[in-house]
Amino acid sequence: MKRIFVSTFLLVVSLVLTKAQTFKFDFSSNKETPEGFIKITPESLFNNALGYGYDFQQPAWDGKSNKPFFFSVNVPDGNYKVTVAIGSKNSAGSTTVRGESRRLFIENLDTRKGELRTETFTINKRNTVIKGNKKVKIKAREKGKPNWDDKLTFEFNGDAPRISSLVIEKVDDVPTVFLCGNSTVVDNDREPWASWGQMITRFFDEKVCIANHAESGLSANSFIYGFRLEKVLSQMKKGDYLLVEFGHNDQKQKGPGKGAYYSFAYYIKQFIDETRMRGGYPVLVTPTRRRQYDKDGKIKDTHEDYPAAIREIAAREGIPVIDLQDMTKVLCEAMGQEESKHLYVHYPARTYPGQNRELKDNTHFNPFGAYEVAKCVIEGMKKAELPIIKNLRADYKGFDPAKPDKYEDFKWNLSPFSEVVKPDGN
Repeated sequence: MKRIFVSTFLLVVSLVLTKAQTFKFDFSSNKETPEGFIKITPESLFNNALGYGYDFQQPAWDGKSNKPFFFSVNVPDGNYKVTVAIGSKNSAGSTTVRGESRRLFIENLDTRKGELRTETFTINKRNTVIKGNKKVKIKAREKGKPNWDDKLTFEFNGDAPRISSLVIEKVDDVPTVFLCGNSTVVDNDREPWASWGQMITRFFDEKVCIANHAESGLSANSFIYGFRLEKVLSQMKKGDYLLVEFGHNDQKQKGPGKGAYYSFAYYIKQFIDETRMRGGYPVLVTPTRRRQYDKDGKIKDTHEDYPAAIREIAAREGIPVIDLQDMTKVLCEAMGQEESKHLYVHYPARTYPGQNRELKDNTHFNPFGAYEVAKCVIEGMKKAELPIIKNLRADYKGFDPAKPDKYEDFKWNLSPFSEVVKPDGN
């Protein structure tokens, strides 16, 4: 009888959570739980019947441990305003909050013993379903990634992560910035890989939501043929934005009808037209530079006609262009040939588990490089006078790629998971 009661209770809780628009969780050590909140204990482990709990087989948080931990809740697709009370009455803390596949939201927030600081941000959640039985054609490497499941997942990291409460509320009235692109944009869920799409979330307040649909190895046409654009359009509303960065993989396509001013321009036009049909604002982004220097210490042009074609399409269509091709050139040349390794995945052997060989990748960024390039994107948004720049966080002070941040000053607590295989594309 007891077993039947427990099963029935879990089913009721799961159904309530699935239909709810607001989810409230209490992580504090207080004996009394605030009205409307669900008390979270070390025994609150995620399963689909319960619909929430500590996740990814990491140790459940006991309120004292300084190790990172994950917490997930099943929610429908959409944008969610998150309000998190950071801190503890029992100890000081330093907390970083990331969401889904390592999207950065709250960075190294220090709290004194007994201090609680309330922070808010908006996060996008999606799964592969478009409509009915139609789904996004994801790659094998994407299966199991937090970005594509039915859960909204949070990673609480930092020197001493401390949280007291978590409130998740569905919102439909904030502009969404959809990102379409390749491995230089994608949310990487494993160290040491990172891209600007998962760092730019750090710099906007809760009145803007970033939805990153980029994936490694994709070109403009494979993004469309994989139904990824269709998935984006199924969630797009009037006033949303679409940022499109391709070129890295497109330039490898050879043959009749291929090329920057031919097939590529044709596919990019589809992104523009489909966005405009829905009342959205398309923005083109030129590809980031590869770390390849000439004998004079200048960054090489390796993208052929693609950056010029993107600028020409943007001018013809009367839409903004964010010129990462130029800004990342300035960034890399300002740092110099040796120091610029700190932007990309360059690590000696045995830096990460299972890494038996040196990592030398001159295309894909590490967290510091992704952070710097995200700032370049924001400066491009400012130059284009996109209205959403009014929603930059107050602590964003501006950025000049000719005067990059110091690598030594960048603090990044590693996520528990790493991978030595580089993302698709080059």
